Amino acid sequence: MRHRITVWATALTLLIAFCPPATLAASEAVAPSAKSADAQPALDLALRIVQSGDHGNVPFAIVDKQAAQITVYRNDGTLVGTSTVLLGITPGDASMPGVGYRTQTGQLRLEDRTTPAGRFDTVPGRNLTGEAVVWMDYGTALAIHRLRPAPVHEKRVQRMASGNAHDKRISAGCVVVPEAFYDGIIRPLLGNGRAVVYVMPESTPWQHMWNLLALQY
Repeated sequence: MRHRITVWATALTLLIAFCPPATLAASEAVAPSAKSADAQPALDLALRIVQSGDHGNVPFAIVDKQAAQITVYRNDGTLVGTSTVLLGITPGDASMPGVGYRTQTGQLRLEDRTTPAGRFDTVPGRNLTGEAVVWMDYGTALAIHRLRPAPVHEKRVQRMASGNAHDKRISAGCVVVPEAFYDGIIRPLLGNGRAVVYVMPESTPWQHMWNLLALQY
């Protein structure tokens, strides 16, 4: 187990944007990059998830809001891929009461548009338009979905391509990924059954939220 963790941990430190799945095999890991500091908190969490078995032997993903990235793993802890993401325009680690109803009725307020932190048992499903999504919390309308057409002024395509994590704050709260990443990584791994998604907090160290995962190794 330690050998496998070491291999894919090294690979993760190199990945700061989506790469084709063929380049992400754990066996093809190379030396870590000096520019990989942003990936370290999510890597530390991933190591503890695998060690603790908190994911329950199902595929899992980690959303690092501060880096605006998602990283996806198989149930055995093998790295599959990582991508930039768009996140809720409003900073915050909690969902506002009633946000699910306001989302469905088109009454969403600016303060509602957060991407809450936490551990989410996910299920695949479809939204009201029939689009395939991965539901993180159906009650609050929180999901992972593809980049969709949006008002021109939001510049979502440009924001997705930006190297500045601050530019990624534009969604209503959902975790938005590039279409190719959704179809190639999210749907096969998280869209075919149960999975777990960990959204790291932005207002406090992740260890404060997941004390049981803060293991020594």
